[in-house]
Amino acid sequence: MGKPKLPKPAVLVAAVMAQGREILDRAKGELEYLFGPVAMESSAFPFTFTRYYEEEMGQGLIKQFLAFRRPIRPDDLASAKLLTNAIEDHMAVSRGGRRLRRANIDPGYVTPSRLVLATTKDYSHRIYIGKGIYAEVTLIFRKGTWRPLEWTYPDYRTELALEFFGRVREHLLRLTSCRLWVSDR
Repeated sequence: MGKPKLPKPAVLVAAVMAQGREILDRAKGELEYLFGPVAMESSAFPFTFTRYYEEEMGQGLIKQFLAFRRPIRPDDLASAKLLTNAIEDHMAVSRGGRRLRRANIDPGYVTPSRLVLATTKDYSHRIYIGKGIYAEVTLIFRKGTWRPLEWTYPDYRTELALEFFGRVREHLLRLTSCRLWVSDR
């Protein structure tokens, strides 16, 4: 019989999308206030993979991946998603009786073997993790590289994303091999 044990710490990550650098930077500041300093970030890139967000957020959207210095336990992901939703709402504007987001923030975590993202949307490949939040494995690390799955969003399949999450994974491995993680639990 297997014995239950707590998972090892993970690196909290977030993908932030906004219309322009100013809003992107403001969202990053809000995230750092809640989750601590950013350890690494990708270049901002044009979000041209779908027009789904344009009606709400406008055209010319840009996106950036962030990784935070402070570790999390994987079971903190639902709470992180609720906090990022609160940031989105705080930054939103009201127009024509509608609440329009100015930033879209998708939190997740990286472990040595996977990138997991949080969402409020249920689907066949997503697992309920509590507090109205679901999680999905978006990338798996296998045979020395990140590999997308059939449901992985196009922006997470890009070389920029795969390289960024590779750097995050290496950062995590360095920290855990040096025992620099200190758990507060």
